[in-house]
Amino acid sequence: MDWSNFEFLNPEFLWLLILIPLLAVWYFFMRKKDAAVLTIPSIKGFKADSILSKLKPLLYVLRLLALATIIIALARPRNVSVSKKTKSNRGIDIVMAIDVSASMLARDLKPNRLEALKKVAINFVDRRPNDRIGIVVYAGESFTQTPITSDKGIVKRTISELKWGQLEGGTAIGMGLGSAVNRLKESTAKSKVIILLTDGVNNSGNIDPRTATELATELGIKTYTIGIGTNGMADFPWSRDPRTGKLQFRKQQVEIDEALLKEIAEKTEGKYFRATDNTSLKEIYDEIDKLEKTKIEEFKYYNYQEKFRIFVFLGLGFLLLEFILRNTLFKSFI
Repeated sequence: MDWSNFEFLNPEFLWLLILIPLLAVWYFFMRKKDAAVLTIPSIKGFKADSILSKLKPLLYVLRLLALATIIIALARPRNVSVSKKTKSNRGIDIVMAIDVSASMLARDLKPNRLEALKKVAINFVDRRPNDRIGIVVYAGESFTQTPITSDKGIVKRTISELKWGQLEGGTAIGMGLGSAVNRLKESTAKSKVIILLTDGVNNSGNIDPRTATELATELGIKTYTIGIGTNGMADFPWSRDPRTGKLQFRKQQVEIDEALLKEIAEKTEGKYFRATDNTSLKEIYDEIDKLEKTKIEEFKYYNYQEKFRIFVFLGLGFLLLEFILRNTLFKSFI
């Protein structure tokens, strides 16, 4: 019997087991009155008590055992096996639109903005097992790096391989948002979300960010915007060393079009965040993860195996055994 899944349907009946020790004590003090008493001047010449007379209390023990098992049967002991099945009935399709312009190599986040983002984004994907995710990258132009998919391995590999230099220079926020909206417009998911991250201002591309925002609003696509970069100055790449080919950095003012990002988030019923360091960037993705939860239904199936019958049969067995012994072996002592 698996005791971890054992229970009583009517455990209140178990209080009746208190009667067992009380009846045992009562029998101990009343046992001498249970048989007829013959007063004689001497027992000399009488045969000593037989073994049967000493076993006579066994009848009362059998009766108490019968009572105890009947009480346990009344409490309805049973084994319960539980099987669980989960169902996701409100999947979320998410597209991450990621700025990969040269400024994402700025060192105000460690080791730089792009590498810090990749680590946090991969962790975010790991926590979305029931959702589909796609990746859009943009700089001076944009394209879909990975279409919306439920294969998290592909999504994480795509994020880990993101690098600067794949696209022409600039920051086309409107095109990045537009490409993300285009990925989601045919989605049949009940909830559609864009996470748009940038570290600059819209300075290139042929799609106005507000036009893309209006399209997202019409399609019911919620957009969370993230401005990444410290407040003040940061080390930005500005040229390559002609001898070594390594990027050279210099201090430059961080410029993020927060007004535009707030407007995009507000009109699409999303939220704007500012990530000024590695910790705040992680906290932002943690908060988005909490805000956008897939509704999971858990179904439990219970299988009950009733065990009271065995206690009923044991009780009847004890009573039958007591009846047989009382009317056979112990008949002459009653």
